[in-house]
Amino acid sequence: MGPVPAPTELPRLEATPPDAHSVPATPASTPAAALDQSLRDDLAALAAAGLRRSLDRPATRHDPGSIESCGAHLADFASNDYLGLAADPRPAAAAAAHLARAGLGAGAARLIGGDHPLHHALERALADLKGTARALLFPSGFAANAGALPALAGPEDAIYSDALNHASLVDGCRLSRATVRILPHADPDALDRALAADRGRFRRRWLVVEGVYSMDGDLWPLDRLVELARRHAAFTYVDDAHATGVLGPDGRGSAAHWQVAGSIDVTVGTLGKALGTVGAFVAGSAALVETLVNRARTFVFTTATPPALAAATLAALEVAATEPERRARLHANARRLRTGLAAIGRPAPGAEDGHVVPLVIGDAGATVAAGAALRARGYAVGAIRPPTVPPGAARLRLSVSAAHSPAQIDGLVAAIAAVLGPEPRPRPIVTRSGSADAPVGPAEPAPGASR
Repeated sequence: MGPVPAPTELPRLEATPPDAHSVPATPASTPAAALDQSLRDDLAALAAAGLRRSLDRPATRHDPGSIESCGAHLADFASNDYLGLAADPRPAAAAAAHLARAGLGAGAARLIGGDHPLHHALERALADLKGTARALLFPSGFAANAGALPALAGPEDAIYSDALNHASLVDGCRLSRATVRILPHADPDALDRALAADRGRFRRRWLVVEGVYSMDGDLWPLDRLVELARRHAAFTYVDDAHATGVLGPDGRGSAAHWQVAGSIDVTVGTLGKALGTVGAFVAGSAALVETLVNRARTFVFTTATPPALAAATLAALEVAATEPERRARLHANARRLRTGLAAIGRPAPGAEDGHVVPLVIGDAGATVAAGAALRARGYAVGAIRPPTVPPGAARLRLSVSAAHSPAQIDGLVAAIAAVLGPEPRPRPIVTRSGSADAPVGPAEPAPGASR
């Protein structure tokens, strides 16, 4: 195969016209007209509530820590590029080298004919990172959770799910058909009581949490989780999407951070955050991985991810391992941002070096307006609204990267001071059930942010 030709220059990204996302009319006499009108009514209701979303701001990423979007150069505090690897040339070069030799597609599901040596090499590296016997690749974090939970739990089982768990965990719980208990957020004592009340009622009991919560930035105390699992003969399932590559010695994740590495039964990690590529994995014992190979439908019935992406992720793992200063810089940047926010009267909850920084505003419309005002000043931030967070808990989500410069961080703080001013009053911590104390029971939380 010859060399890969240079890509053509991308067209300049211009601001999308206000009516670009209007839905074209369908002739009134067709059966589709009734459906279109019904869908338009739903979209109008979302817009009236300040909750309609649209793909109207495409972006390109050339330099770590910034993006080009609609003709503007923006400091990027909206992505999950925690180590600044999404635009690093070394993973890109590894992918390009494989593309030049072997092309792009895997061609089939891995159980049919799409299995590639690079998939196995990456899985060994990820298992080493997490300190487990095996790991298995999935196309996304959502696919991992939507496939693994139904493969491991069923109608005879119970799942104890944190109230702020991600949408992929919520849907995985639903698909499992297990009994689901929703527990108050990061509350080991509530979990202890629920497990004690259910003693002897189920075949398997799963404790399902996140290592770092994507919208709040706080950590579940995994040392307590492991202790409770052992005492109540339960199993642990931790989504470590926002901790992999960031927390713990060598970026091994939240289990290493809490000094319980090797004690978590199922760990899910993603490749599209700190590692800067795309995809996900589940890590654990050999029996676990063999079970998923046979029973996880989102693995069995999907085309394998391109081997070139595995090559890129292996290169990203190498960079992350050999450049620990990236993690140190990430935590230093988070401390700088949080210190600056506190100085302007906008302190953010979470650890002093927490890399996910929420600024709760409350009203969805005001949150979107604040996000737009910051964008106009040159800063891209996440304006997070329901159903990602509960009604009344809309927020700006500031995501810190090792690639951010001190000037970018200080500039963002100044822009927030100009747009928001100081916090008018303390706000309660709100769970996705809409209250500070989520009930223990079968009610399900609102789905979380996109994976």
